[in-house]
Amino acid sequence: MDQLVYTQYEQLPLSLCANDIAAVLSISRANAYNLLRREVFPTLHIGKRMVVPKDRFIQWIEKNTQ
Repeated sequence: MDQLVYTQYEQLPLSLCANDIAAVLSISRANAYNLLRREVFPTLHIGKRMVVPKDRFIQWIEKNTQ
């Protein structure tokens, strides 16, 4: 599978899956899943799927980089 590359927030999908998070943060997919399972991360559970709304992901990044 081709590696996802995002250079601007506007390019992100409305909800991010583990692959998207891994690409944005330059981490492994396994680490992205670990992050998705953390209580402090804004994960939305849809059945077995775990996604993060784009706006909440950007807020989380901004909050955790100050």
